[in-house]
Amino acid sequence: MEAKEAIADALLSSDEGEQTVKEDAAPKSEKSPAKSRMEQLFGFKKEDLTSWHALVSLMNRPTDPASLGIFRCLFGMLMAIDITQERGLSHLDYKYLDGAPVCRFPLFNFLQPLPLDWMYFVYVVMFLGALGIMLGCFYRLSCLMFISTYWYIFFLDKTAWNNHSYLYGLIGFQLLLMNGNRYWSVDGLRRPAIRNAHVPLWNYTILRAQIFIVYFIAGIKKLDADWVEGYSMSYLAHHWLFDPFKVILPVELVNLLVVHGGGLILDLSAGYLLFFDATRPLGIFFVSYFHCMNSQLFSIGMFSYTMLATSPLFCYPDWPRRFFAHFPAFLRIVLPFIEPDPQRSTSCVYPEAQNTTPARQETPAAQKSSKLRFRHKLGAIFTVIYLAEQFFLPYSHFITQGYNNWTNGLYGYSWDMMVHSRSHQHVKITYKDGKTGEIGYLNPGVFTQSRRWKDHGDMLKQYATCLNQLLPRYNISDPEIYFDIWVSINERFQQRIFDPRVDIVKADWSPFRPNAWLMPLLVDLSPWRTKFQEIEGSLDNQTEIVFIADFPGLHLENFVSEDLGNTSIQVLQGQVNVEIVEEKKNYTLQTSEQIKVPAGAYHKVYTVSEEPSCYMYVYVNTTEAALQENFTKLFELQERVRNGTETEPLPLELQPLIAAEDDEGSEVNATDPIVRLFLKRQRRMKEVKKRREAGVLERFQRFAVKKYYTIRRGFLMTAIAMRNLAVGLPPVEQLTQEVAFANMREPQAEANQDEHLKDEVGHGEL
Repeated sequence: MEAKEAIADALLSSDEGEQTVKEDAAPKSEKSPAKSRMEQLFGFKKEDLTSWHALVSLMNRPTDPASLGIFRCLFGMLMAIDITQERGLSHLDYKYLDGAPVCRFPLFNFLQPLPLDWMYFVYVVMFLGALGIMLGCFYRLSCLMFISTYWYIFFLDKTAWNNHSYLYGLIGFQLLLMNGNRYWSVDGLRRPAIRNAHVPLWNYTILRAQIFIVYFIAGIKKLDADWVEGYSMSYLAHHWLFDPFKVILPVELVNLLVVHGGGLILDLSAGYLLFFDATRPLGIFFVSYFHCMNSQLFSIGMFSYTMLATSPLFCYPDWPRRFFAHFPAFLRIVLPFIEPDPQRSTSCVYPEAQNTTPARQETPAAQKSSKLRFRHKLGAIFTVIYLAEQFFLPYSHFITQGYNNWTNGLYGYSWDMMVHSRSHQHVKITYKDGKTGEIGYLNPGVFTQSRRWKDHGDMLKQYATCLNQLLPRYNISDPEIYFDIWVSINERFQQRIFDPRVDIVKADWSPFRPNAWLMPLLVDLSPWRTKFQEIEGSLDNQTEIVFIADFPGLHLENFVSEDLGNTSIQVLQGQVNVEIVEEKKNYTLQTSEQIKVPAGAYHKVYTVSEEPSCYMYVYVNTTEAALQENFTKLFELQERVRNGTETEPLPLELQPLIAAEDDEGSEVNATDPIVRLFLKRQRRMKEVKKRREAGVLERFQRFAVKKYYTIRRGFLMTAIAMRNLAVGLPPVEQLTQEVAFANMREPQAEANQDEHLKDEVGHGEL
C-alpha cells in the first residue's frame, strides 16, 4: 500500500503543487490559506487518499490542458518523422518484398505481413494517424489509426524490438484515452465546447508515471553487478563526447565513474528531480544533457527527442500560456491560447463551492466534490490498474520463462537499456538430411534480415522451423537443424549459448517453461575479466586475442584463416585435447600449456576436464601486418618524393605516388595492387578527415540532404504503392523507371560515405 501511495504522490504533484506558486498579481485577501508541508510538496492532503470517493475526486481534479496539448503535438510530430526512419518506411520494399524466401520472427506465429503494396497502405494509415495526433484533428480516430497499425508492425518483428519503440506504443495508447485535443487543436476549432477545456488530473498522472518508470526501473536494472563494475558499455568511454572528462580522469575512471556511475545515478534520480519544484530545473538540465549525448552516441531515432518532449510534463500545466505570452501580439493568431481560464469540462470533478479567482485554480481537498459519474470512476480505476501493470511487467519473467535466456525476457519491455552488450565470435548452422543423412552447413543468417535471433531461444526455434520448411526446395528432405553459437556477454569468455547437439526443429519450446536446451552462463568465471585486461595490456598492437570457455564433453571445431599465420592456443583453466585434423594428431594440454595450430587448416578443441575449460587464441594477422609494413614504406617514399629528398628515379609501377593528392586518376592508373590499395586508403582517410573537421553548417547540410533523400524515397515508394492499389500495376519498364527515380541519391553520395578502413583487410572468423 505504501508503494502505491508513493507512486501516486510522486506523480500527482506537479499539478497540485501549483498552489505553492506565488500569485503576486492577486490581491492579498484572495490568497489561498496556508497549506501543510505535504500539500506544498505533493499538491494534495492525506485526506485525498483516505477513501475511494476522495481518490476519484483527486484523479479527476480539473487541470489546465496546455502542457498536455503541447506534448500531444510534439509526440505526433516526432512519430511522423519516426515512421519514415526507424519504423522503416524508406526501405519497406527491402523488408517485405513479395515472394522473397525470408524467415520472420513475429510475436505470434499467425501474424504475417500483408502484400507489399498493402504494407505501404498500413504505413500510410499510421502516418496519417501521427499527423492527426500532432494537429489534434479527429483526435480519437487519429490515435486509433496510429496505435492499431503501430502495434501490428511492432508485433510483426521481434528482432526490431527495443525499449523506446515499446514506449512509443504505450504513449500512443495512453493518448487515445486522454483528452489531448483540448488545447491548440483542430478539434478545438471545430468544436468550441471542448476548446481550452479542463482535463482530469489522471491524464497527467499516467504520463508522468510512465516517464518516472522509464527512468527509475532503468536505474534499478543498472544495479546489476556488470553495470556497477563497468563492463556493460566500456567502449563508450573512448567516444569523443567524453573527451572533456579525460582531461582530468584516465579512460578507465571515465568508464567506471562517468559512463556507468553517472548513468546509474541519473536514471535512479531523474524522476524525483523532475518531480519536485526545487530540483526540477536541475533535473531538466541533466536529463536534457543526457539525451543530447545519447542522440550522438546511439542510433536510436527519435527517442532522445521524445524524452526531451516529456520533461515539460513535470512542470506546471499552464507553462505554455506563460511562455507564449512573451511572444509578439501579431503571432498569437497561430500560437496556443494564453488566456488563463480554461472552461469547465464534464470529464472533471468540480467542488460544489469553487473559487473563481482568475489565478491558477485548484480544487481544495477539503471541499465537497460534485457527484461522481461512471466515467470518473473508470478513469481512476484505469490509472491504478495501468500503473500497477507497468511496475509489474518488468519483473514478470517468472511467468514467461520460455523467453528467458542469459537475460530475462524479450528485450523491449523491461527497461534494461544498455545493461548488456554482446559479441559473437563463432556461429555455425548445420543441417542433416532426414532421409540420406547428408550433413551440410548454411551461411549464418541465411533467409533472414536480422542478427537478433542468435541470442533468443524463441527466435531460434522460429528460425529452425522456417529453415525446415525452406530447405526442401533445395532437395534437402526433412532436415534437422543444429546451431553452434558462441557469445560473450559484458566482456566475459566466449561460450556457447545453446546446446549444439539438439535438433532445434524437434526441440520442445513453450513460452511458460524454461528452455531446456539453453546452456548456462558461466558466471563463476566472471572474475577472469580482470585478468583479460592484464593480458590484453601486455600485447603489442598487431597481436589479438580471443578468450574461450567450453563445457565438459563438448568440442570446438575451428578453421584458422591463412591470413593468421601465427596462431596458438593456451589453456587458462581445465584440460583440453587439441586435434589437428589434417595431421591426424592429438595433443593434451593442461593449465598454462600452449600449442601452435596451423593456418589454412581445421582443428578441434575437446574439453576433457570435469569442469569447464578456459583457453585463449593468440594470433597475428600476418597478411595485414605485411600490408601495413608496405603502406609505411610507400608513405615514407611518397614523403621523400614530395620534399625532394628522394634521388633515385621511381619505377613505373610507383609513378602514381607522385600524382597530386586530388588526382583520383592516379588510383585508377596504378598497376601494382598494393599501390592501388594504398592510394585508395589515402583517399578514404582524406574524406573521413574532411567530414570530421567539417563546420557546423556543412554538417547540418550533409545531415539535411541525407534525411531529405531518405524521406523522399519513402514517400515516392508509398505513392507508387498507392497507385498500384488504385489502378493496378503499370508495365514493368515504367515501374523500373519509377523505382530508379525513387532511389536517386545526391551527387557523389557513394564517394562521401564514411567507410570503415578496417574492412579493407578483414579478419577471418576464429
